[in-house]
Amino acid sequence: MAGRGRGRLPLSLRRNAVAWERQRPTWRDAKPALIAGALKRAQARPSGNWYVVGASRDVGGDRPLGRTVAGREVVVWRDTGGRVVAGPGVCPHLGAPLRDSPVRCGTLVCHWHGLSLNGGPFAGWKPFPAYDDGVLVWVRLDAVGGEEPLDAPVVPRRPVPARALTAVYAGAGVCEPEDVVANRLDPWHGAWFHPYSFVDLTVADTPESAGGDSFAVDVSFKVAGRLVVPVRAVFTAPEPRTVVMHITEGEGVGSVVETHATPLGPDASGRPRTAVIEAVVAASDRRGFALARAAAPLLRPLVRAASGRLWRDDLAYAERRWELRSTGRFPGA
Repeated sequence: MAGRGRGRLPLSLRRNAVAWERQRPTWRDAKPALIAGALKRAQARPSGNWYVVGASRDVGGDRPLGRTVAGREVVVWRDTGGRVVAGPGVCPHLGAPLRDSPVRCGTLVCHWHGLSLNGGPFAGWKPFPAYDDGVLVWVRLDAVGGEEPLDAPVVPRRPVPARALTAVYAGAGVCEPEDVVANRLDPWHGAWFHPYSFVDLTVADTPESAGGDSFAVDVSFKVAGRLVVPVRAVFTAPEPRTVVMHITEGEGVGSVVETHATPLGPDASGRPRTAVIEAVVAASDRRGFALARAAAPLLRPLVRAASGRLWRDDLAYAERRWELRSTGRFPGA
């Protein structure tokens, strides 16, 4: 694979490229039972009732981060020591939306009548356990998850954020978390559904073939024209609402893309909505990577745009899956 040496360019020139419609079909390999089995095993793993609510860098300043998780309003901010604080997003006094209230000296001050919350229980308001892993912020909602609580979320193995380039994309669609996870546990669709990003995709190992519980994929990321970056990526699902792609060979070994699915609650028509929060944590041992980290404020919007383009398609995939499931028309249902 290209890009293994520090002094070599990570790019490779595609030879004998085939047209999209002439690539090898993957539908025989993408067995519905294989994908369903991987999804079922993911759903059986403990989450400890933890839900991703957003990027760490989005929590801070003079405004809280407001989110809805499974129909519950949640508000998150930082106290004077920088610690993440979370709790119900409804003021216990007369129900004001706390997401619209300012943070002053680490205290959330309701903008309706001035009730102040410093993160401790007060006037019927009780905090939720919160966790900042350096890239994402999680909130534990025991009443929603209904599992045995864990002290911390199941955070995937990733590069040290201080030595990596990180970017977080967020989107939402009409589906349930399982539809998002099922999309990610189907690596065979990559070169067919996303030809603008992926080519020469081969699924090298599956839980069925390797006896483990991961999917290993050899794939090339398109750069421009015939220039590509070939890598091996391994997909795993460490908990019910998360799928992680680890780069194990090629450029950026150790880099991860984490896809987290957080239920939002029903829309006005009663259909379920799910947020996709995807964290890219990129690392490299190349000398020039320090320049990329220094240019992170300029690069993050580009990374988010690339994730957004993929997720416009993949959310349509997930939404279609939910529509068929909800009407009893999903194959094999």
